[in-house]
Amino acid sequence: MTSGDGKQDAVQVQVRGTVLTVRKVDAYYAMTVVAPGIAARFRPGQFVAVAVGGPDTSMLLRRAFSIHDVRPDHGGTVEFVFAPVGPGTRWLAERRTRDVLDLAGPLGRPFPVPRDPVSCLLVGGGYGSAPLFPLAARLRSRDCQVDFLLGAASADRVFGALTARRTGRTAAITTEDGSMGIRGLVTDRLTQVIHEARTDVIYACGPMGMLRQVTALAQRYEIPVLTLVEESMACGIGVCMTCVLPVVGDDGVTRMVRSCVAGPVFRGDTVRWDDVGTIPFDALGAPGWNPRPHAAPARSAVGHPATGGSAAGGATSTSATANPNGPTRGANPSSTAGTSSGDTITRRPRNSTNPTSTANPTSTVSGAASDPGAARKERHGG
Repeated sequence: MTSGDGKQDAVQVQVRGTVLTVRKVDAYYAMTVVAPGIAARFRPGQFVAVAVGGPDTSMLLRRAFSIHDVRPDHGGTVEFVFAPVGPGTRWLAERRTRDVLDLAGPLGRPFPVPRDPVSCLLVGGGYGSAPLFPLAARLRSRDCQVDFLLGAASADRVFGALTARRTGRTAAITTEDGSMGIRGLVTDRLTQVIHEARTDVIYACGPMGMLRQVTALAQRYEIPVLTLVEESMACGIGVCMTCVLPVVGDDGVTRMVRSCVAGPVFRGDTVRWDDVGTIPFDALGAPGWNPRPHAAPARSAVGHPATGGSAAGGATSTSATANPNGPTRGANPSSTAGTSSGDTITRRPRNSTNPTSTANPTSTVSGAASDPGAARKERHGG
């Protein structure tokens, strides 16, 4: 949790909050809870962990949800969005006004924000778009241009399309069945949107497959990608180790980091997307570990790398590096494996020549995730 840009605050709040409203929004539910301690400390990208099932339940594990909206000056309310896909979220969907919930938050590291005004593209899959809207407000307050690219399986699973069209400079919508916007996936439109919006940095949240493909495509243009990852979470505070994923540090060594405390926001180029869900043989501490460093992320020209290449490193800055194929459009990410609240993105002079695009990668952007177990993190679409 952060108390401001560049500063870390080790305090999280656990509260018993009163449910103010429960709204059905197409395929999803939006719940607003009175939790002033959480609302006052929130930064875009952070999440809450909610106890489900009541005092006599056998569902001991909390459910983690990205925060969609806070109103510190209206009683201190917090709103999160979820799909009723498992026993925990179905129980939440049955709550009514004046019910009381146990929440902990705000948890995790927030999105880093640019130091200077830049063109930002926000990519959301399903209700993974929910945490992008407070981020958009934060970016606009820093005079950044904000464009949206949202997608899902069908129109009822696209979250926030109207808000995106109302508040963004542009808003492109895709659905797999063609019921809203353009038929296809968000990655089918990504190249076009990057060119039209002259994107400097991409923020993305949604299914892991979508994040992998967005990162791969953005790397062709040397555009930094900040991803809010979807991983299973049981505790939300780094104790249970169920949310680990392989992340490459500044020293080129892969470490299994806890996405609930080192993330959930990571630079896309540091996550080993193809190895998510496994422990790579060359990860630090793996059985028979043989250090075979991967190529380390480009060192930032501004700021400082994390100590020891840890994914939970301190505040850094990012800047562009030379592109062997010509001038770069955006800034390369900084050298830490994870992103901290103090990370910033330095704008480089824009070049009018766009890199040559290649065939678009594809990924599945569906509307709601399944719930394979009680520890499944139920906060994103897909």
